Amino acid sequence: MKRNRMTAVCLAAASLFLVSACGGSGDGASSAQDQSSSSGKIAFLLPESKTAQYETQDRPWFFKNMEQLCPDCEVLYSNAEQDAQRQQQQAEAALVNGAKVIVLDPVDSKSAAAIAAQAHSRNVPVIAYDRLILDADIDYYVSFDNEAVGALQGKWLVDNTEPGSTIVMINGSPTDNNAGLFKSGAHQEIDASDLMIGREYDTPDWSPDKAQREMEQAITALGANSIGGVYAANDGTAGGAIAAMVAAGVDPLPPVTGQDAEVAGLQRILVGTQGMTVYRSIKQQSMAAVQLAVALLRGEEAPADLEFTDVDNGFEQVPSVLFTPVAVTRDNMAKTVVADGYWTAEDICTAEYADACVQAGIK
Repeated sequence: MKRNRMTAVCLAAASLFLVSACGGSGDGASSAQDQSSSSGKIAFLLPESKTAQYETQDRPWFFKNMEQLCPDCEVLYSNAEQDAQRQQQQAEAALVNGAKVIVLDPVDSKSAAAIAAQAHSRNVPVIAYDRLILDADIDYYVSFDNEAVGALQGKWLVDNTEPGSTIVMINGSPTDNNAGLFKSGAHQEIDASDLMIGREYDTPDWSPDKAQREMEQAITALGANSIGGVYAANDGTAGGAIAAMVAAGVDPLPPVTGQDAEVAGLQRILVGTQGMTVYRSIKQQSMAAVQLAVALLRGEEAPADLEFTDVDNGFEQVPSVLFTPVAVTRDNMAKTVVADGYWTAEDICTAEYADACVQAGIK
């Protein structure tokens, strides 16, 4: 949204021990429209910023898509910085501030049920975005086939790792339902192969630093030259694992997976320190979430162009829109993330990676 169309939304909520930050991305809500908007307010709550895509892709695309579909809507935005209690407070602030729909990407898929319950007690519908909210009554779920994400990663690792090798698995956060789906999909491929899992970790908060420490532990336990491949659940954990191996003198580096198509991950793929990533079109996911949020706000039926399936969240079968992920390597990078405009050649091909971009056909 253009700066001159944004207003500060400041709310002192003593009962919540919270002050909403004016126009920022912390505990407060950044507003996309004037409070006099007749179309109502939609809260968009993201879980963290260590995963680069949330601030570089999810946030801007949500605002852009909302501007296209409902220019008079007001978006109340907050990022919880991986703090579930903080996200609870942000949701409460959004409700007090008049949110009529909540689009929520939960820090903790289980504890977010309390947010959904509180919203529904005020007749405010809830859309689970990216990550499913468990054991709760929610209206819609918009994401990708996340078990398929793990299967893409696992299959690539099996296909590109020396048969019979010992691998290390660095999974995502145990509080993120998606991480369990990624792990499940990856295990389906890995467990059916002759690869041996030497060490496996769940990485709190998706932290690259914690992933680096996990990889250091694996190297100590298995030996620097005994690791044939690394399953890293996303590009951030891949970066941490690779840093640990480089520091330990592992050369050549074994095959390493990733996910999210972050610029740093794509650049590592170009120079061969990371093997692959998984591209999930945030533009596509965000547009579906905005379409549903606007429909709920207006009391309309779901858009006819969205295809639904039912997903069990432990409480009910949730009407869900699940998109298809795409594996990205050096061979198809130009035809996927660059061709789709997810990143431009200028974003990826900085001076250090210019030659590798030419070799990969990225212009």
